[in-house]
Amino acid sequence: MKSRSFLLLHRLRHRLQHRLLAGFCTLPSRKAWQVSIALLGLYGLIFLPIGLGVGFLHWQPVGGWEVAIWVAIGTFFMPGLAEEVLFRLLLLPHPTEPIGPLRRRNYIFASWLLFLLYHLLPGTPAFFQTPGFLLGAGLLGITCTTSYLHSRSIWTAIFLHWVIVLIWLLGFGGLARFSG
Repeated sequence: MKSRSFLLLHRLRHRLQHRLLAGFCTLPSRKAWQVSIALLGLYGLIFLPIGLGVGFLHWQPVGGWEVAIWVAIGTFFMPGLAEEVLFRLLLLPHPTEPIGPLRRRNYIFASWLLFLLYHLLPGTPAFFQTPGFLLGAGLLGITCTTSYLHSRSIWTAIFLHWVIVLIWLLGFGGLARFSG
């Protein structure tokens, strides 16, 4: 007879496998992309004035296409792909998983909170602990979660995370913060 822990691990593996396959193999519809672009605009409308107002963001475009290409490639994989797989795809029940609304909200909140706490781990840059960064990261988590749950595809969340970080790094002083 199989032990209880073996059965729990088997169920967990099955759930995570389902989430990975469903999240990566579901291609976003045109409507899902439209919603994601609207979420990107909403993120900008909310965070840009706040980030500028608290001094976290400032217009500082990075020159040189070589730098832009390397930053674009790098940020697609980290944080875009890596963080979205961890904090959205693996931690959140896929929208097709049968789960009650209260339990789903609890997963969403826990995933969001872990996403924020992850940015406060020892070894992260000091500016990660500033209110401006944490507000932007918190809003980013909400934006990506909303996009993922609406589209049922991790691709929209990866795209949003990637574009928002890319714009910050290349246009609003983000890259300078890492080198300063």
